[in-house]
Amino acid sequence: MYGFLGPNGAGKTTTIRMILGLIMPTSGKVYLFGKPFSRQDWPRLERVGTLVEAPSLYPHLTGRENLEVIRRMLDLPRKNIDHVLGMFGLEKAGDKLVRQYSLGMQQRLALALAMLNEPSLLVLDEPTNGLDPSGIQEMRTLIREMPYKTSTTVFLSSHLLSEVELMATHVGIIQQGSLRFQGKLADLKNRWGQVLCVTVDRPVEAAELLSGLGWQVRQKDSGLEVTGADESTGYAINQALMQHGIQVKQLALHQPRLEEMFLEMTQTTERQAM
Repeated sequence: MYGFLGPNGAGKTTTIRMILGLIMPTSGKVYLFGKPFSRQDWPRLERVGTLVEAPSLYPHLTGRENLEVIRRMLDLPRKNIDHVLGMFGLEKAGDKLVRQYSLGMQQRLALALAMLNEPSLLVLDEPTNGLDPSGIQEMRTLIREMPYKTSTTVFLSSHLLSEVELMATHVGIIQQGSLRFQGKLADLKNRWGQVLCVTVDRPVEAAELLSGLGWQVRQKDSGLEVTGADESTGYAINQALMQHGIQVKQLALHQPRLEEMFLEMTQTTERQAM
């Protein structure tokens, strides 16, 4: 489960369009399943399923009939329809008109369409767009289980970083067309380390003092954050602040969330570019 992340305009959708052959790169190459991909390699896309933003469905047809259209186009076995309807809990809704579906059911049907050809790679671009919290949770569960139920690699692009963190095993963070990080989510967290949150009575003075002593410090809200910290760091910082007459109200270690790491990485790049 690969989470593809980046701020608006970073190049996420452009990258996805190149992977799917909708546009071709002006330079460099796209590799699909380990081989260079060009306009002559369309048959390789038979191993790819996709759901890009809003699902493309025929509202005047039933869910089963929507699947039948794609099944005939791809010349797939009829049993695949019943299989994907069951996979996404649409057995009873399969014979209803799609115009009667809720948005969540439409998203599930769109996933069923994407999985109809039993793809090796499933590309999802903002699959939870427009869903309410209950629908997002349901979609998250379906997507998270997919690699284990089908052995399909999922390439997921989303602006909901909290959702990606709950699903992804690997992440790529793109900024201004370049990858800032790519690897296991656990490795990113380990590289980032823990953060020590420090609440003091004079945060500006405290930040200057700790920075001068060699710690990486940034001001946040009414306190400070020291990156790469541990328990011994907390003890040393507490001692240093007290020796300079700065009152320490609270010290707390925590592991940054993906959203915090993402914002720090991308905003740092933007500041450097300016």
